[in-house]
Amino acid sequence: MDFANLTIKEVSELLKVKKLTVKELVDFYLENAKEKNDEYNIYLEIFDDIDEQVAVAQAKIDSGDATILTGIPFAVKDNILIDTRKVSAASKILENYVAPYTATVTKKLIDQGVVFIGRTNMDEFAMGGSTENSAYGLTKNSHDTGRVAGGSSGGSAVAVELDAAMVALGSDTGGSIRQPAAFNGVVGLKPTYGAVSRHGLMAMGSSLDVIGPITKNVEDSKIVFDAIKGIDPKDSTTVESTEKDDKKIKTIGVPREYLKEGVDKDVLQNFNNSLEKLKKDGYEIVDIDLPTLDFSLAIYYILMPAEVSANMSRYDGVRFGEKVNGKDLTEDYFKTRGQLLGEEVRRRIILGTYVLSAGYSDQYYNKAWSVRNLMRENFAKVFANIDIIALPTTPSPAFKIGEKTDNLLSMYLEDIFTVFANLVGIPAISVPSGIINKGEKKLPIGIQFVAPHLKENRLFKIGQKFEKII
Repeated sequence: MDFANLTIKEVSELLKVKKLTVKELVDFYLENAKEKNDEYNIYLEIFDDIDEQVAVAQAKIDSGDATILTGIPFAVKDNILIDTRKVSAASKILENYVAPYTATVTKKLIDQGVVFIGRTNMDEFAMGGSTENSAYGLTKNSHDTGRVAGGSSGGSAVAVELDAAMVALGSDTGGSIRQPAAFNGVVGLKPTYGAVSRHGLMAMGSSLDVIGPITKNVEDSKIVFDAIKGIDPKDSTTVESTEKDDKKIKTIGVPREYLKEGVDKDVLQNFNNSLEKLKKDGYEIVDIDLPTLDFSLAIYYILMPAEVSANMSRYDGVRFGEKVNGKDLTEDYFKTRGQLLGEEVRRRIILGTYVLSAGYSDQYYNKAWSVRNLMRENFAKVFANIDIIALPTTPSPAFKIGEKTDNLLSMYLEDIFTVFANLVGIPAISVPSGIINKGEKKLPIGIQFVAPHLKENRLFKIGQKFEKII
């Protein structure tokens, strides 16, 4: 049976009519995970209780209590908690940390009987766009082992593309689901801020973080989103996301001015070809003006480090994490954080602390918030006249390992097409848009569709339509 090309609906039906067992399904993905993990470094841990999870799922199916996700093999990013399991955020400071409770998202999935295969590699504390910042080694791109997987959810994206899991959970603070999805040729959804509970997600940027799925197709993404969304009393930022949106998508807005510089010519050509196909299919493509978009990266790299600085203060070897002893408490802190936190994490803490410091918070942090609010108003006005915004997901295909580690500006520019969705809080999805040639390598890239608040259904509609015409 060709498991790799089956959808969640198809697998669920096969399980229901007993043409497939949960064990047969999970074994396919588990064998791939074990076979490919040494080369690609997908999983930091493959769980040792998979047989027990399989038995629970099969019992649900046999008793008629199954849902569409029962028995589906999932991977979970290493910053989302499951009670009694290790969760390290790919950091040495949490190397032996065991989760004291289960995140709302993972609890919802466990209650439905999914099978978690393991926890995936990521940039340390989700800080990075390549998974090169993991304390446990980088994850390699599924199409070229000399290139990065993207990040910070690199392990999750590679797990799905290489059939080491059917679905993976990731987190997205500035593009950390969409960018690795594009780099590996899979679908990545960043939901509306608050549509999915963050309870049990290790915080990076609390006003930016969102949990979402990485899947092989858009239909599967919708199924997982519907299963994990909703109000959570344990997360006061959650919002009701069941609003119906039956509007027919007619108009797609493109911020052309934003695409004039810094975009790989093959990526831009692919994007323009994709727009032509959408136009031939009956969509109206219009140019839109989003002047605040030019400031999105600068705003992001002020607000995100500020929130990082606040959230990372708890990792001091006393409240959370491993400890390196010094001669006194002050030296304890310096040694613990200096030796057990990676370079990129320390860099963002320092930057965030600086922009929050006396004399600079008005100059940087408060101004950034003001522009962020202007950006939200700007997008609201634009969406009054169009249904969807389209952009390339990334300015280039996956870059070579080590290519940008000494050029931080170049690395941060990888987020240029994704951070605005987190700043505004709107949903976005990356869908594979084709393959481009770089030398002898064929590399996948993605197109990104963006919708107004709580209009994920528009993303699923346009995404599924795009899959058919591409």
